[in-house]
Amino acid sequence: MFRISLASCRAAALAGFAFCGAAHAGSFTVVDDRAPVEVSEVSRLYIDGNLAATFRLDPNTPTQSRVVQTPMGRVNHDYALCGEITIQTPDGRHETHQVSSEGILNHPDGHTLQAIGAADFTDFYLTDPDDPTIAEHHPGRSGACISPSV
Repeated sequence: MFRISLASCRAAALAGFAFCGAAHAGSFTVVDDRAPVEVSEVSRLYIDGNLAATFRLDPNTPTQSRVVQTPMGRVNHDYALCGEITIQTPDGRHETHQVSSEGILNHPDGHTLQAIGAADFTDFYLTDPDDPTIAEHHPGRSGACISPSV
């Protein structure tokens, strides 16, 4: 019988091999709040190319938080936010904006990140209000956001 020890899995993960499965090193929390002008939001958070969380906000669900597990062997993580935000304009019309952005999280384990909408809800990114060095935002559309969420 072939057995792989936990120490062997950690060494393999550090070397970049994934045969030990999806061992997790830590986690961080992402909080998404509905803004007063938001009618609804459906957004997806990808970490290192993998779907990590989905947020669905509306008047009945104005806030959601998700705990995101991080894989062993990495301390920095690529992220992308994808989806749609529908807002109500001052004249009462509804506008739907595509959410598509990306960035890098630097040592996010143990932190609470906020999902923030900016530029009239055309830019969406993660930030840690207590430590701005945790999340780097790269303005522009993310290649991970191929199609809008439904």
